[in-house]
Amino acid sequence: MKIVINGGTGLIGSKTVARLRSAGHDVVAASPQSGINSVTGEGLAEAIKGAQVVIDLSNSPSFEDVAVLEFFRSSTGNLLAASKENAVKHYVALSVVGTERLQASGYFRAKMAQEELIRSSGLPYTIVHATQFFEFLGAIASSAKADERVTVPAALIQPIASDNVADVMAEVALASPRNGILEIAGPERFRMRDLIARYLAAMGDTRVVDASAGVPYFGAMLEESTLVSDNNPHLGKIDFHQWFESRPKAA
Repeated sequence: MKIVINGGTGLIGSKTVARLRSAGHDVVAASPQSGINSVTGEGLAEAIKGAQVVIDLSNSPSFEDVAVLEFFRSSTGNLLAASKENAVKHYVALSVVGTERLQASGYFRAKMAQEELIRSSGLPYTIVHATQFFEFLGAIASSAKADERVTVPAALIQPIASDNVADVMAEVALASPRNGILEIAGPERFRMRDLIARYLAAMGDTRVVDASAGVPYFGAMLEESTLVSDNNPHLGKIDFHQWFESRPKAA
């Protein structure tokens, strides 16, 4: 089977490419570096020609409100048009658990616009909603730093390992379209403060971690359960300890 993975050189994309190639599929890892640009359309028609499945794992290089919305509108619009032209049988995209609850954020408004384009395209599709990745914990801590303290939202978080996300993306690509959403989450639910404190301690970082209901999460205020799934999610198997011990170490 020919499968095109847009964003095929990124964190999730490269892992998904490897899984599907090892299963014997003809996989195109599409990215601007490989001459396939979903925003400009360069190389897209030829890449998707003959494909049965398209997986969209791309992400905007800018999170500024206007730029991120334009990215997803252009990229997803071009991918959908090329997929329809080539009668693609299954369009798969990765999005975020809580997207509909995070519309105060320009990034999540753009993700919602992306999802609406897919739903209205007429193509058979599956949208995978994932909770935040373990690999994103450092960015959460960095965004919340104030002097020698870190203050994060007083909310729950249920992060999932990128390896488990890639497992699911490969499985979904080979399954029948859901024409709906599949939610996936990590095996453990934490208070964000507790998990960030655990992560920093494991990294040898001595900063104190506080929690406040008044702290935004990348521009959006959180309710307690905004970032977690209560929709019977598929649970990953890799917990925090396993992920931390197996992650690539900095040189």
